[in-house]
Amino acid sequence: MKCQWAARSLVLAFLAFVPRGTEAQLGQRATVDGNSGSTLGQNYPNPVSQETRIPFAIGGAPECADPSKRYRVTLRIYNMLAQLVAVPVMQSGSTGTSGGESAREMLLNCGQYTAYWDGKHSSSGRDVASGIYLYRLEIDGRPLVKKLTVIR
Repeated sequence: MKCQWAARSLVLAFLAFVPRGTEAQLGQRATVDGNSGSTLGQNYPNPVSQETRIPFAIGGAPECADPSKRYRVTLRIYNMLAQLVAVPVMQSGSTGTSGGESAREMLLNCGQYTAYWDGKHSSSGRDVASGIYLYRLEIDGRPLVKKLTVIR
């Protein structure tokens, strides 16, 4: 009986990270927010052995309807138990974003960006274990979620 409740709890925790609203698949299997036109691309390399990069675009980039609009953006990596593992850092962006800044509560203009994750747990600094992880991009409170695989 306890195992059934544990399994149900795990499923409910996972569903909390699944994006709501319109979602579509495009060219490189990017997840798209139908309201803002923002996309979350597949990380590369995948599977991850040491480090990875996560591409994303905000506000329908490169054809921005309102280039001056700023979006509140957060990118986080979770394990399958919905526990926060890490917050990647920004590597580059089409609007001149400086690299090395944590991708947490950033205000970004419409554009294309890349975040970097070194494959380490943020609290301990150790390499994460092999397994499946979720990365969640939140743009003005609207989530886009994809999975990545770590192989050590």
